[in-house]
Amino acid sequence: MLKGLAITPPILGRISIGKVVEKNGKRLPEKDDQFTLTSQVQSRDGWLLHPLNEELRNGQDGKLRSIPIRLLFNEPDLNFRADYSLFDRNTGRPLCVGNGETCKRLTKDGIQSLPCPSPDGCSLAQGNACKPYGRLNVVIGDDDPLGSFVFRTTGYNSIRTLAARLHYLQAISGDRLACLPLELRLRGKSTRQSHGAPIFYVDITVRSGLGMEESLIAAKQLEETRQAAGFDQSALDQAARRGFNNGAFEDSEEDTSAIVEELFPVIEDQPSRIELNPPLAATAKFSLAQKLESRASQHKSRSSVQ
Repeated sequence: MLKGLAITPPILGRISIGKVVEKNGKRLPEKDDQFTLTSQVQSRDGWLLHPLNEELRNGQDGKLRSIPIRLLFNEPDLNFRADYSLFDRNTGRPLCVGNGETCKRLTKDGIQSLPCPSPDGCSLAQGNACKPYGRLNVVIGDDDPLGSFVFRTTGYNSIRTLAARLHYLQAISGDRLACLPLELRLRGKSTRQSHGAPIFYVDITVRSGLGMEESLIAAKQLEETRQAAGFDQSALDQAARRGFNNGAFEDSEEDTSAIVEELFPVIEDQPSRIELNPPLAATAKFSLAQKLESRASQHKSRSSVQ
């Protein structure tokens, strides 16, 4: 296994609740009120639709808002990885990934492990450059039991809901998360920040038409069938964990340009270039009094030079 290369689940396609459109000569992300399944092939007009996209719309009045799925792993954090991520918006290169305590950052001296103060307290995160960023891998259909579709999001609601659901489902199923018949579901809500307009986020529930008890029974039966056939779920989880830990950054450089365009767009009047080695003082949290004192000292210093 090549060191430094994250080994991630094989990807068959993408799941999104938005798209990139061209407005006034700029390519900008646009939200949607339904799922879209695409292949991994991109043309000048955008991502090519996956055949399952139309198949799953049957019986949903043209709006794809629920997708029957299974998960690859029993461990929630292997199915859904979320962290604070920062990309260079010009090159698409991943620069820093952290969890609020520690981070792996690409510096001029290579990749270093550093404290992670979260985006609110980090100078590199100016301009909303660093965001919570989640990747969920799910299995759709029965053609490839180890192939997955990936849903990527920087939405707080989706990240919190998915993380909570996966841990709860793992607990109540007796660590049979990979055997549960589940469903990816789109939900809507409005907040004061959205000024009453609906915002959409992704949730995971037991599959439509099944109660919780029926789903738990089905998961237990599938686990017994797999074990009888020699399927080793524990070994699969261990292999996935080693693969993710093999690299500093999960996303490959050939994918990051599209990820940055869709999820980390440049905001007007905010810098897109990021200084990899900011002064140490710039990364610390200061009180208002300390900031004012610092500015006064700088002004006094400039006056003495003149």
